[in-house]
Amino acid sequence: MRLRKSAMAVLLLSLAFSVLPAIAATPSTNQQSRNNLEFQEHIRKELVTLPYYGVYDNLSFEVKGSTVILSGEVVRPVTKTDAERRVKETKGVTNVINNIQVLPLSSMDDGIRLRTYRAILRMDGLSRYEQGANPSIHIVVNRGHVTLEGVVSTVSDGRMAFMAANGVPGVFSVTNNLRVENGRRS
Repeated sequence: MRLRKSAMAVLLLSLAFSVLPAIAATPSTNQQSRNNLEFQEHIRKELVTLPYYGVYDNLSFEVKGSTVILSGEVVRPVTKTDAERRVKETKGVTNVINNIQVLPLSSMDDGIRLRTYRAILRMDGLSRYEQGANPSIHIVVNRGHVTLEGVVSTVSDGRMAFMAANGVPGVFSVTNNLRVENGRRS
């Protein structure tokens, strides 16, 4: 009987010690996840507050350890260099890979940008997406091809923006990359 109790005690102790590392790892894992989200939010904020970042630009990034990979399209070269500089200055970033494309100068594309912007604003209910310092719909035009990027509230809003862009004279094609707030594509 005494041997059984000793064996049981050893079993319980070994079980407890095997579970403790898993329990101890959970808070630090949650803390790392929270820190990573804060880190990414800080980088996002740095990018969307760039002085020349606007409705005709689209920036995105990916974090791999302490390396940040920038991508997207911008109208002005200064936006590309400012994005890299701002992210490099962020605490915790050791390397920045800048894959941002500067769109070619084109008066035809400038006209399409403006006409697409106006067409989307004229659609019922879509003007709210172009308000504020950082609009939620971005219009990227490259050699007559339009790409809509950003976030909308509903699938129908995304479809209306797509139809508005499709009706703009001079547009060769429209790609709708708008996402609905809950993560679905429009």
